[in-house]
Amino acid sequence: MSLLIIWLLSAVSLLVVAYILPGITVSSFWSALLAALVIGLLNTLVRPVLVLLTLPITVVTLGLFLLVINALIFWFAGSVLKGFHVAGFWWAMLGAVVYSIIAGLLSRLVA
Repeated sequence: MSLLIIWLLSAVSLLVVAYILPGITVSSFWSALLAALVIGLLNTLVRPVLVLLTLPITVVTLGLFLLVINALIFWFAGSVLKGFHVAGFWWAMLGAVVYSIIAGLLSRLVA
């Protein structure tokens, strides 16, 4: 049950990000649900491989390259899905940061 609530909160977070940032658009709540699912799957399956492959540059940049990895995952989800669009890399960077903050805050409210 908590996984379903986290998924719904992630979708709400995406809608809030799309409302705040003009470079990110979500066409409907169903698109936000699908985008939250895809971002969650990419973070679970692809992100650990990317972190491992980019470990040297992550160490050199003191972990700041992880922001780039998060932005690339966010941007990729926006390019794959129809109802979720990210205008460019810098919008993806800002959107990933804002999305993480909002989703974290909403998760803390529920847990």
